Amino acid sequence: MKKIALITSLFFMANSNAQVRLVEVSAKSSQIVYPKTTQVKHIDTYFGTEIDDVYHWLEDDKSKETEEWVKAQNVVTNDYLGKIPFRNELKEKMTKLWNYEKISAPFVEGNYTYYYKNNGLQNQSVLYRQDKKGVEQVFLDPNTFSKDGTTSLDNVSFSKDGSLVAYSISESGSDWRKVIFLDVITMKKKTDILIDVKFSGLSWKGNEGIYYSSYDKPKGSELSAKTEQHKLYFHKLGTIQKTDKVIFGDKEKYRYVTGTVSEDNNYLTISAANSTSGNELFIQDLKNPKGTLVKINEGFDYDVDVIDNVGSKIFLLTNYDAPNKKVVAFDMSNPSPNKWEDVISETQNVLSVSTGSGYIFANYLRDAVSYVLQYNYDGKLVSQIELPGVGTVSGFSGKKEDKILYYSFTNYITPGSIYSYIPGRQISDLYRRPKIEFNSDDYITKQVFYNSKDGTRVPMIITYKKGLDLNGKNPTILYGYGGFNISITPSFGIANAIWLQNNGILAVANIRGGGEYGKKWHDMGTKMEKQNVFDDFIAAAEYLFKEKYTSSDYLALKGGSNGGLLVGAVMTQRPDLARVALPAVGVLDMLRYHTFTAGAGWAYDYGTAEESKEMFQYLLKYSPVHNVKKGVQYPATLITTGDHDDRVVPAHSFKFAAQLQEAQKGDFPTLIRIDVKSGHGAGKSTAATIQENADIQAFTLFNMGIQRLPRY
Repeated sequence: MKKIALITSLFFMANSNAQVRLVEVSAKSSQIVYPKTTQVKHIDTYFGTEIDDVYHWLEDDKSKETEEWVKAQNVVTNDYLGKIPFRNELKEKMTKLWNYEKISAPFVEGNYTYYYKNNGLQNQSVLYRQDKKGVEQVFLDPNTFSKDGTTSLDNVSFSKDGSLVAYSISESGSDWRKVIFLDVITMKKKTDILIDVKFSGLSWKGNEGIYYSSYDKPKGSELSAKTEQHKLYFHKLGTIQKTDKVIFGDKEKYRYVTGTVSEDNNYLTISAANSTSGNELFIQDLKNPKGTLVKINEGFDYDVDVIDNVGSKIFLLTNYDAPNKKVVAFDMSNPSPNKWEDVISETQNVLSVSTGSGYIFANYLRDAVSYVLQYNYDGKLVSQIELPGVGTVSGFSGKKEDKILYYSFTNYITPGSIYSYIPGRQISDLYRRPKIEFNSDDYITKQVFYNSKDGTRVPMIITYKKGLDLNGKNPTILYGYGGFNISITPSFGIANAIWLQNNGILAVANIRGGGEYGKKWHDMGTKMEKQNVFDDFIAAAEYLFKEKYTSSDYLALKGGSNGGLLVGAVMTQRPDLARVALPAVGVLDMLRYHTFTAGAGWAYDYGTAEESKEMFQYLLKYSPVHNVKKGVQYPATLITTGDHDDRVVPAHSFKFAAQLQEAQKGDFPTLIRIDVKSGHGAGKSTAATIQENADIQAFTLFNMGIQRLPRY
């Protein structure tokens, strides 16, 4: 690919104060003064076609010009949001509902029982522990890690005997982590500190040290520069990081490498992949000092994940010859795939698994909701577990010696509750239900099915307040994702609860590209079939119109990350479909996404503009940044992103906002809200999360013509 960059340092020196100009644009409710973003010629050539990327300069997250642009956009956005009459009322209601105690399921490590707890409005949840006498103690409090609550606790991993812990922290939402070691008994930190760790598990080898993964620190910006070669390291406790040995990935290049030690400490398993679908698996016998890595499978045509072992017998979850996945087993003496034996065979429903107490728990999705079967390691069915209702179940994991396991249950109107389960007796009891001022009985949540453009049957779950008049005028959020084999299953969210309390409808479409119906459903929404995802979402909106749930004047499209792409593509293809568009941390420049951080690993879903002329033309046809047209009235749009997002770099959102503000016809606002010291979303403080959700809902309702909130 030929690149011609017609931009020089002299230009920036001469125009450093002119990059952000102001131009008045009429808005629906007031006059908006948008930052006018300077266009700078920058040509990329793909298969003989020149693409002028006039906002390319916004990719430089280290430049003064980009920093000024961010500040100017936030001033405009905050000014607009500040004039919405019920913005503060929404925030107060959300804060009040958010303020209840949240406690996780407990887990045992060594001589202590651990659990996470948030008193209500703490910015970060605190990790507590109890000794055998039941005395409670704060173990790790991330609220003390930084003054502004932007440093979060990420991964916590205990040594095999529970006497040591390694934990990683994220600063300002970045995917780059710092790892700290602590003596659990004395509560004293070890001198060992690991930095520049990314996309990594922390897996202990006894008490000796941990396996972890990272990339070499890239040249240029650590928040946007490309990272390609992932390596697995071993850190021996008491040594310095620069002496850490590369275990895997220095010779062959992989984008994603993860190392995990088995529960019995006998095997190291390594998963190596170049994209988000398909991996190669390697296993090493740690009992043998001369043991080497054994390659289990060749190529990236299917997924292979170790779930457990019993002696030398290894159990895998795989979609090899099983698009909906199955559990297989083999002996390490003969690990070839043609020797794998089915333990839990494939069914018509998608399978995920967990293990604990010496059992395998098969968690199936049936039309995007859970049912769970308990098996022994011989593949014999023990029990179908009676669940509290129709929704999403997670958990049933623990050590082999655990007598009690825990699982959580939730759906769109049921706050997450924790249940205990005794596998040996198949007894389930409520362990903890949150005390929240939300009455689930006041709401309806139901699943419907609709036909997409090509006739494909797609499920959607619609939730709303009982007694709501389905007159086509109800404020409605249509949410979707549609990618990376990720299933969107029912779960309770406080922001969604506020939306429902304010007489809004929540519709979640389980569109193609996700994992709700297995690998085939995923593949039907990838590469040259990506348009199916957008067609499914458009058809969901049209179903809502047909059934009088809402109409285009009262519809908001919402999605984040790959879902941000979904919203961006649909709003540019069908600008008449919705009144409001809410793309969050979106992948919006489909010609250049793979040039940032680990974006090249997403090529299984998207393809790249460089792989073929056909793929380039297909991406260009739907890439949101490249399909904004002047003279079109687009929905009222609030783009949200974080300035430290190194997963989907904010340049995607910056460029899209600039294009929309330049092209928009009519009086609907096109704004971007950029969180400072914030990343892709994980670890965001409670205060920041509440403010963001209040702003999104205020913007949405205001642009639907709502002047005041209902009383309830």
